[in-house]
Amino acid sequence: MIPSLLKLAEVSTPGANSFEPLVFWLCGGLAVIGAIGMLVSHKAVHSALWVALTMINLAVLYALQSAPFLGVAQVVVYTGAVMMLFLFVLMIVGVDAADSLVETIKGQRRIAILAGVILVVALVILLGNSFSIQTADLVNADSAYGGNVQGIAALLFGKYVLIFELTSALLITAAVGAMVLAHKERTAPKKTQAMLARELFASGTYQGPLPTPGVYARHNSVDTPALLPDGSVSEISLPGPIVARGVVKKINQSDLDGVQIISEGLGLVASENEEGDK
Repeated sequence: MIPSLLKLAEVSTPGANSFEPLVFWLCGGLAVIGAIGMLVSHKAVHSALWVALTMINLAVLYALQSAPFLGVAQVVVYTGAVMMLFLFVLMIVGVDAADSLVETIKGQRRIAILAGVILVVALVILLGNSFSIQTADLVNADSAYGGNVQGIAALLFGKYVLIFELTSALLITAAVGAMVLAHKERTAPKKTQAMLARELFASGTYQGPLPTPGVYARHNSVDTPALLPDGSVSEISLPGPIVARGVVKKINQSDLDGVQIISEGLGLVASENEEGDK
């Protein structure tokens, strides 16, 4: 990936200008598709993969504009490190689609909509101004410092050193704040499973687990309702999708008779043997 980006940096030479628009529209279109895919995806993992597609195409565009250092940093730092770390965290921890619908901060949706509108207006203004100004020659700008990496270093640690240091301090503060919020001091020993079970039954409100499909019905299929000891059907033993699709199996009368025999305290095996003798 990195050698290919460095080769693409040579595309912006005056003799290869005919190839530059093709790469720009191809990679720019893929970057836009990745951004749209991130917004419309219902799963966080899919959104992360769409963002990775956008970042890779942006790296190619950086290399196309004679900025190989930014292109390589985009792939190595953001796509290869930050996004993959984010993806691994999602795969390990797991995020339900319903979690994104919970508004943890009051008014955050309105703030997000306002920020989105401001961003769109700024992009429209920026694109409109880009057609009226002359394109800067990055090759000549890099040659004044001796290269692309030297030019970036001169700007970061020279003209924009204060902003660079403030951004670094902000990132460090955010990392420390995340660790402080995630850290929890334990004032008591962790409860064991036996202690939790004892507290659960001691409350007096726990009625035990729900009946599983097929209990007392001589069938363990998920679409077979459980029968209570009195012979009635337990509606809560059926999954919701099975009931919605109308594929619930009916209980045979022989199963109800078996439940009646059990509830009366008689031996089910003995009754079956008697029926077999007859």
